[in-house]
This record gives sequence, structure tokens and C-alpha cells, in this order.
Amino acid sequence: MGRVSQEQARENRERVVRTASRLFREQGTHISVADLMKAAGLTHGGFYKQFASKEALIDEATTHAFGELAARHAAAAEEGAGGRAEVQRALIDAYLTAEHRDNAADGCPAAGLAQDMAREPGASEAHRAYAEGVGAFAEFLATEDEDGIVRLCTMLGALVLARATKDSPLSDEILATARAALMQR
Repeated sequence: MGRVSQEQARENRERVVRTASRLFREQGTHISVADLMKAAGLTHGGFYKQFASKEALIDEATTHAFGELAARHAAAAEEGAGGRAEVQRALIDAYLTAEHRDNAADGCPAAGLAQDMAREPGASEAHRAYAEGVGAFAEFLATEDEDGIVRLCTMLGALVLARATKDSPLSDEILATARAALMQR
């Protein structure tokens, strides 16, 4: 088989980063390189042509995931006809749902990557990107009365607990209770 063009190599790298971003949120960063490359539709042998290490991919995939989140927030803010408060309410309403709970791969990177980032060295690029992303998310949720951290902690905590209790009636109750509490503010 011949060498791939620079353009194809770039596309392959982007596909691996997108796939890793989703799989890390869904399954954690412990997923094997072989499984990740298979999910991306590429061979295991091509991984180290694209990335110096799995840690380098974790760094890039974490940055990518929070970039997607920031882009969604920016798009919602642009489209939000009712102002910032309405955009925030719509976000809270969508965030604390069974659909979001059940689709971690496409969901919030703050929730999906939390446990892995807690184990990540503080000096890693992934840890830095995670901390900056969480800070930006909290800032997006800020109101005149709150800095957004309480809202984010409530949302994220409720989502993580709802995922952990998914096959129990408690899961839906956690989501509904947190959503109701945040909508009252």
C-alpha cells in the first residue's frame, strides 16, 4: 500500500482526534489505542505516525472536546432571541435530560472527562485544557447574581449521578430535581 498524501494524513489525524474525543467521554481515556484506531476506521500501526504518545492524543482530544462545547455555546448565544438568560435556561433544560445522560460520547466534556482528569497530572496539556474549559463553561452560565460555578457544579454533579444511577428511578429524579432547582433561580 502506498503512502498517504499530506491532506489524507491531516484528515486521518482529525478523524482520530474526533473519535478519541467521543470515546474518551463515553468510555474514559483508558481505552486502548488499538480499539480507538479501529473505531476511527484506521490501523493501529498508523497511530504513532500521527501522535507521539497516547498522552499527546488525550491532550488534543480534550482540547477538541472543549472547543466543540465553546462553539455550541457561541452558536446558542448568537441564535438566542430571548437574551442570555433564555439561552442559559435552554442549556440547563437540555443538559439535565435523559438524552444527555444516555449519550456521553456527544455530551459535556466536563462531565465525561471529570474522573480521568482528576487522575491526570496537573501540568499536562489535557489538565490545562480541561480546567480552562470548565472555567469558560462556568463563565457562560454566570448571571448578574452568580458567577456560574454553583450552576455548573449542580448541573455536572446531577449529570454524573444520573449516569451512575441510570437504571434506577433515582436517575430521572436527580435530573428533574436539579433542573427544577436551577430553573427557579
